[in-house]
Amino acid sequence: MDINDLRGLSTVLMLCSFLGLCVWAYSSARKKEFDEAASLPFADEHTAVAKSQETNND
Repeated sequence: MDINDLRGLSTVLMLCSFLGLCVWAYSSARKKEFDEAASLPFADEHTAVAKSQETNND
């Protein structure tokens, strides 16, 4: 086994890892979790607006 065989095996391993990650990320079973994570920055928006209005009214 020489260095070129090792390079070929590492290329195949990286390709399989990349394809596995793509399947995991785009799987429909994970969609709900990813949608919830995507909306997290907006979850506290209503609370922050209410607090700022309370501060302005005082």
